[in-house]
Amino acid sequence: MSRIWSRVGVAALATVFLASCGTTETPSQGAGNADVATGGAQFSTADTETAKLGSDAEPGVFPRTVTHALGDTVIDSKPERVVVLDSGELDDVLSLGITPVGLASPESASGQPSYLADQLDGITDVGTVNNLNLEAISALQPDLILGSKLRADTLYPQLSEIAPTVFSIRPGFPWKENFLLVGDALGEEDTAVETLNEYQARADEVRASIDGSPTISLVRFMSGRLRLYGNLSFIGVILQDVGLPRPEIQDIEELAVEIGPETITEAAGDRIFYTSYGRPEDTGEAAVVSGPLWNQIEAVQDGRVERVSDETWFLGLGPTGAMLVLDDLQELLGS
Repeated sequence: MSRIWSRVGVAALATVFLASCGTTETPSQGAGNADVATGGAQFSTADTETAKLGSDAEPGVFPRTVTHALGDTVIDSKPERVVVLDSGELDDVLSLGITPVGLASPESASGQPSYLADQLDGITDVGTVNNLNLEAISALQPDLILGSKLRADTLYPQLSEIAPTVFSIRPGFPWKENFLLVGDALGEEDTAVETLNEYQARADEVRASIDGSPTISLVRFMSGRLRLYGNLSFIGVILQDVGLPRPEIQDIEELAVEIGPETITEAAGDRIFYTSYGRPEDTGEAAVVSGPLWNQIEAVQDGRVERVSDETWFLGLGPTGAMLVLDDLQELLGS
């Protein structure tokens, strides 16, 4: 059964219709009134606290008061000059057909997400995610600033003096709830819901193209870290929405579990997808995948392993990135 999103206000996420098993969960209600599926089989919503955020305004109607991670913000009219402070907010506004006037760059050497590169012309750089240039932001005369408490908590007072500012709690696994919050702040609630319905319909198509139920192992190499990703991650939520199972060690309500190169065989699964945050020679990937333990894993021996894009699978954090992941899953797993 497909999960269909409908909405009267962005603040609540409700009933989950489980495509894979045909059961229904009854969630808690937020401040608004909605019938929304998100987060996959284990959740009535991926993040109940984020699901409570938003306004009770009618779609597209201003002024409105948006409740967010750091309080209530009044937005007098539909924003036209938006500044985004991270790649998730960038993906969100572009997915809604809105080009921001300013954006912060990621700290990574790769810079802005390449999958969005053709939409970034003319957008002003306002520093990095962890070193924002407040003067540059102010000079743009924004009428809305979008970010997260996790990234820019201490700068909220200064940012809110520049323009109405709306913060999610955190980027990552609540990506759909964050997208609805952005849609609310912009008065684009209906478009946000339509976009997420299209995403879920595509996820259902991908599941229908896959024979059986292969367990999906997610391996990410990082400088000084080696992670197996769990359900509370961007990619973990996507896999749940598709209805693909995980190995037991990764079927956890956490971001990830950390292992070492000496225990890489714990990454076993029917299919293994791996990537690096950084250059493979710097993250340990090159050494591990050429080593004897990696090659003891049955899926590796049988060629059921693929290197994927870190940028989309782990850093996309919005609907456009998620749709690209679905395309990859169908290409790699579909019959």
